[in-house]
Parts: sequence; C-alpha cells; structure tokens
Amino acid sequence: QVHLVESGGGLVQAGDSLRLSCAASRGISSNSYMAWFRQAPGKEREFVATIRWTDTYYSDSVKGRFTVSRDNAKSTVQLQMNSLKPEDTAVYYCALGATRRPTTRNEYSYWGQGTQVTVSS
Repeated sequence: QVHLVESGGGLVQAGDSLRLSCAASRGISSNSYMAWFRQAPGKEREFVATIRWTDTYYSDSVKGRFTVSRDNAKSTVQLQMNSLKPEDTAVYYCALGATRRPTTRNEYSYWGQGTQVTVSS
C-alpha cells in the first residue's frame, strides 16, 4: 500500500502561480506514471498532467501553463502552475500506478486526498 500526500494548494488571483507537491509514503517504481488530476464542483475528475521518466503528457487546457516534474529518489511529483485562471479552480489529486494509458483515470491505483486550489478573478 502506498499513501500519497499533496500539499501546496491555496487561494490565489488570476495570473498568479502555485506549486503543488505530492509525496509517496515509500519508494515507488520509476516505471509507473505519477499524475495530477483535478475535480471542480459538479464535474467529473479530469486528467491534468502525468510523467514517467522523460515522458510527459498534459491536458490541452493546461498545456503551456503547467509543468509536471518528478524526483524518483524522493518519490515525489510536483506541478508548477503558472498563469492561473478561475477555471483552474478545483481539488487537485495526485495519482500513481499507471503503466499504460497514462491519461486514463482508471489506470491509477493510488490516490491522494487532494488539495484545494482556488483562483479568483
């Protein structure tokens, strides 16, 4: 069992930046994707970004604004979010475990509790 803990959420204004972090409770396979998803009120959880080695994928809505990075030695993943928009407001979840179809929610076995990001206009 792996526990994931997110941190770094908060309330910011449009155009600001935030950096989210996620730490795993134990060492993890570097062959697994580590990802970020988000869920806004009344909406389904959606893919944001994921990384495995040098492979990265982003949703179209965040491409060019968000950057995902990973430290395998520390079993952590980060999400640098720049030029934030009100529509980025959501609970952001860290996920681990996919080895294929890295943008598909059901491929991930482990999930954190989430961290709230609120962007005011």
